[in-house]
Amino acid sequence: MSARVMPGRTDGLITLGAADGLWVDLTADSAVPTASGAFTCSPAHAPMGYVLLGGHAVATVRTSGGQWGVPETEVRRAAAELNAVRLDRQDLVRIGPFRGAPRQGCDEETPLRWRRRITRDLQEPGGPEGAARHDVGRPYHLAGIAWRQLLVEQTRDGTRRTWWLPRAVVRLLDAAEHVETQWVRAARTRQASAAVTEPPSRPRRAREAGGRQTTSPEALTASPRPYTAELEGQLYSVLSRKPGTSRRVAGWACAVCRTAPAAVLDHCHEHGYVRAPVCQSCNTLERPDHLYSNDIRVANRYTRLFHTDTDDWLHHWHRCPGCRARTILPLPHLAAWTAHIACRSLRPTHRAPRGRKPCGVLRVSWTGSQNAPRSCLFSVAVDFCPSGEHRVLARVPYREAAERFRVWLAETAPAVAAGAGPDRVDGLPAQSRPVIADTSGEGLALF
Repeated sequence: MSARVMPGRTDGLITLGAADGLWVDLTADSAVPTASGAFTCSPAHAPMGYVLLGGHAVATVRTSGGQWGVPETEVRRAAAELNAVRLDRQDLVRIGPFRGAPRQGCDEETPLRWRRRITRDLQEPGGPEGAARHDVGRPYHLAGIAWRQLLVEQTRDGTRRTWWLPRAVVRLLDAAEHVETQWVRAARTRQASAAVTEPPSRPRRAREAGGRQTTSPEALTASPRPYTAELEGQLYSVLSRKPGTSRRVAGWACAVCRTAPAAVLDHCHEHGYVRAPVCQSCNTLERPDHLYSNDIRVANRYTRLFHTDTDDWLHHWHRCPGCRARTILPLPHLAAWTAHIACRSLRPTHRAPRGRKPCGVLRVSWTGSQNAPRSCLFSVAVDFCPSGEHRVLARVPYREAAERFRVWLAETAPAVAAGAGPDRVDGLPAQSRPVIADTSGEGLALF
């Protein structure tokens, strides 16, 4: 796209109104829809010193005439980053509502708080439609992203509404919130040390023409550090109550994808041990799309968990000492693995334009629990068959499924299998806790 002359352009800066138009113009072909009021409508607030665009923070500068402007180069950089994002509208992450979800600490809140904003808007009278009518005449956005165009609403049990966004957008908004948190903390640090002589390590400042100074986003955004098993063997019930844990978690990079900043402590609900800090996207990736007390639907995302990124996920799950010592996965994981891997050859297929297509959707249920392995039985079925059939493909005893998994683990991820074994059971609970049935609150992070 050819550069155009921007009105109100001075010393490399453009006005907020011009920046709005440039943002929309540059991202017209982006897979992620953007909003026209990215700089001038809430939650953007130029006097705070920055505006969020996707996962990028653009510094704002007050000119000699009292108007606010932004560097045009920063807007173009943010647009280029957004245009590079690939969007899969079928790969969804549930964003609410969650009953009893943990609240953020007041000292760590930032203006974006995108999950709260979406929940508040969608819970207005009349639901999403009513909220949309309330927003008529003004753009709605989060970090410049028109999230309403991507929102998917699903109804569970015929009454309970749930809201979903594509995983790529969740990652962008989480990144924006992380950038904003770092920016706010750096600003507080500068204010606290305003009376002190500027040390050499102070974030570098980019001097604009006319003597103006702005702090560059790169200088204020600290890269999260890699996680190196600092929390290994610790119980989530103990660690989650320690003050400052959430701040400590935010300092790590996600232990699974290793790119996004961590947001939560993933833990094994059967044994109670912390696995590792992970980002919100990875924390939801392993959840089934439907989960009941003893029934899960095996979603397409299991292709990634048990195929493309197998080593990473198996290593992550076996960060739990209980799962590692017994060379096994928690019951819902093992059930999903049994349906997706062990019973794959039993799944019927139908004719399709390009070969044959797997039939319907896999579902696996179980009777009993991992606490009584002799009586525990997996039933793998196929739902939504195009021909109307709903058949049971296999019934697999828990012990047989566990043994199949051990053999598969040794062949698929030998490094993970070598680090596990039955000789490391000291200090483990004698009896695993039962699977959590209520998944409407934070317990949705069952795995």
